[in-house]
Amino acid sequence: MAAALSLKVSPPRQLLSRLPRDANVTWRLQALPPQANAQAAPWQTPPGSDPRAPSPWGCLTMSTIASAAVSVATKTLTVTAAAATATSDNRAPPQGGVLEGSNPSKYDPSNPIILFIIQVCLIVIVCHVLHWPLSKIRQPRVIAEVIGGIILGPSVMGHIPGFRDAIFPKASLPNLNLVANLGLVLYLFLIGLETDVRFLVSNWRVATSVAFAGLALPFGLGCALAWGVYHAFREDAGIKPIEFQVYMLFIGIAIAITAFPVLCRILTELKLLDTSVGVITLSAGVANDVVGWILLALCVALVNAGSGLTALWILLCCLGFMLLLLYGVKPALMWLLRRTGSIENGPSQGIISLILVLCLAAAFFTGIIGVHVIFGGFMVGLIIPRDNRFNIRVTEKLEDLIGAIFLPLYFTLSGLNTNLGLLDSGTAWGYVFATTIVAMLSKIIGASIAARYSGMVWRESFSIGVLMSCKGLVELIVLNIGLNANILSTRTFTIFVVMALLTTFATTPIVSVLYPPWYQVKIAAWRRGEIDWDTGLPPSDTDESTKRQASMKRVGRLLVYLRLDSMPSMLNLLALFGGAPTTDSARAAEDGEIEPVTDNSVLSDNPKKPVWAHGVRLLQLTDRDSSVMTVSQVAEYSKHDPVVNTFRTVGQLHHLAASGEVGIMPETRFAEALATKATKMSSDLVLVPWSETGGMGDSQILSSATVDDKMASSYGAFVRSVLESHEHNIAVFFPLGDGADGKDKMSERAKLNRQYSISHMKEDMPAAPQALKPYHIFLPYFGEEDDKLALVLVLQLCEKSKATATIMHITAHAAGASSSGFEDLFDVAEAKLPAETASRVKFERIAGPTTMEELIQHGSAEANSGDSKSQNLIVVGRSGGSKLDEGKLSHSTREELRNCLGSVAGHFIAGGVRADLMVVQSRRVAESS
Repeated sequence: MAAALSLKVSPPRQLLSRLPRDANVTWRLQALPPQANAQAAPWQTPPGSDPRAPSPWGCLTMSTIASAAVSVATKTLTVTAAAATATSDNRAPPQGGVLEGSNPSKYDPSNPIILFIIQVCLIVIVCHVLHWPLSKIRQPRVIAEVIGGIILGPSVMGHIPGFRDAIFPKASLPNLNLVANLGLVLYLFLIGLETDVRFLVSNWRVATSVAFAGLALPFGLGCALAWGVYHAFREDAGIKPIEFQVYMLFIGIAIAITAFPVLCRILTELKLLDTSVGVITLSAGVANDVVGWILLALCVALVNAGSGLTALWILLCCLGFMLLLLYGVKPALMWLLRRTGSIENGPSQGIISLILVLCLAAAFFTGIIGVHVIFGGFMVGLIIPRDNRFNIRVTEKLEDLIGAIFLPLYFTLSGLNTNLGLLDSGTAWGYVFATTIVAMLSKIIGASIAARYSGMVWRESFSIGVLMSCKGLVELIVLNIGLNANILSTRTFTIFVVMALLTTFATTPIVSVLYPPWYQVKIAAWRRGEIDWDTGLPPSDTDESTKRQASMKRVGRLLVYLRLDSMPSMLNLLALFGGAPTTDSARAAEDGEIEPVTDNSVLSDNPKKPVWAHGVRLLQLTDRDSSVMTVSQVAEYSKHDPVVNTFRTVGQLHHLAASGEVGIMPETRFAEALATKATKMSSDLVLVPWSETGGMGDSQILSSATVDDKMASSYGAFVRSVLESHEHNIAVFFPLGDGADGKDKMSERAKLNRQYSISHMKEDMPAAPQALKPYHIFLPYFGEEDDKLALVLVLQLCEKSKATATIMHITAHAAGASSSGFEDLFDVAEAKLPAETASRVKFERIAGPTTMEELIQHGSAEANSGDSKSQNLIVVGRSGGSKLDEGKLSHSTREELRNCLGSVAGHFIAGGVRADLMVVQSRRVAESS
């Protein structure tokens, strides 16, 4: 039987003197290999002898062993010392990386950045790939991030041998957790910036009732559900022993809380922010969110505290810190921001650094007193000023990094901690469905009943209840806090994550069915008393004389689509709708409403009311939080928007009752937004300018694209979508006056850019431009339905301004297939036009067939009849002249151009006529009724 031998051997001094001071020497004793003759060592027992017999070499055994040990150690130390001496000149570790054969996916605690980059890139790519199809069905990004984590976690990719150990080893997860939690603190700071308590204050009555009912009932049912969850999974591994009361409080919060950030984005996607449903839901969501965070802070304090008295002290410290932020830090910060001009000019880099230090300092304090660090960031976000959109400007500085990197890491970690394989029993799946049903139905029932008693109809009330049941981001934050505090096991965490995904995923489609756009329009018209609820139609009027008067009715309500690139030409055109002020003009401008007049015909010479021109500037909704925040503060944003303010000011100078607003939504819904707004304000005409930049982007930088390039851009699809709405009169304004000499102007701009610089400008200044002469308008009248509206519009543009007009009646066929009503309209306008207007309007007739070539020649002659300072406008009906023969045209017209603006307008544009163009489409009475 071999005996263990322990030796303490001191190396020779001569050997120690040859070692460098920093040499790391390992002393070891190893057996020598047997000799070739296989002779036994002296201390070994000979083969075949009794091992219990005394060894004849017993007296030499210890000395022999000691001598051999010293010999081996001496040789080993000699080799080690030599190697240490050889490497002493290059003490840095090898830096060749993969060139020296190192594995980049192997986790190195001393250099964790390599694997961290791999993890971050993989997470971001997977999340974006998943978000692309989910965004098509209007699902928020958090759904893709959590599903991506589930795919990368043990539920899917974890079944691949070696995947988890190679990409997400346990030793690397603390680094991911650290970065993700830092991002979470900053994101809660953004949520605090986004939370506007003014919504709660302005709608406190209905918001309080909906928020209380939508919080109390789910919280009570969640507490009841907690009893079953607590006893069903209390034996799971990883759970901290906790009292049932604290566990019940946490489960109740998880069931009752509402995700305010996701809720705001869903309301924006569904265009409900400016509706009663959106306002009530947003206000109740703010109240629900604030109360939910307070309850969560209480729960965390109870978990971390050893006794109830400690928990009380924690809450008092938290309350005192909040009061310090409100009455100490906020006034000082406000003074500093005003002193540095940051409120007016936006935050500088130093101010952003100061705000971030405040956020992290508050997170540090709430963390050390026993409340989670996220509450400190949320508190600082609440005290940031809202003046002049300062909170939105701060958000714009931070949101891209947080949304692109930090949040995907945090919510993907939630998916990595989710293991669907643990749902391996009927009990587990039963609680999945139970939590989902309780979370949705309790919210829907509680909030819907409160909304119904606040004056909403049942369909609106149910929509509010479904919206309040959205969980999303906030629910996952609560669940992760519970998992890290060992309140929840991995199995219960997975159950509630699945519940959060299902409730968030179901919100958008259910609300789309309950509260579709057509229902919103119908209930709004019904509340205004414009329609009968059962039939959905306004009272019909079949009196022919009334219809004839309506056919000559001037435009009293004008909806204008405002664009920065087309503002100069649009303002020149809008000046034609103005006129001399009346006694009621000031009051009309203040009220924003135009009262109906008894005689509003263009053939009447009675005093006319000013035109109400309402401008709408539409901006694209992006996936940034600042964009959603701008939507929630769109009323304040509209007051300070320079384009809207310019429109208001110029409109009032031209005696228009001008008003304006800003709308923020996806570009695909711009056309629908204009149609909806036109219906709400009962607009007589929707005026849409063509893009000067050739695209949907609203920019002041003009492009050098040709007319054909502009027509082939995406803006043409938008105009076609607008024209597909046959319920409104629509005019598309295409400024072409500078199209012929566009290249000369571009070269002139290039010449100016070369000559002017920051340090040098030409001393000779250009002469002041002369005032432009009044418009001259040319209308080819074919007798179609759109031409009727065009005729009335031309007469109205001439009645108050000094504009002149030529109205040319053209018969496309010798037999004259036009209806007699439109023929009579031309005759009536020629005979009964007031003398003041008739002196500036010339009526002409062309009998017999007319080709498109001859029409373009007439239009060019009218455009060139004045001098270079005159402004020319051609007004055409979209459906007119479609049957004209082309003649011998020298140009070709794009098919999409004719389909968009009509045949006549397409040939005028392709023919290069130097005049602005307005294409008019009349509403279809048969379709609208």
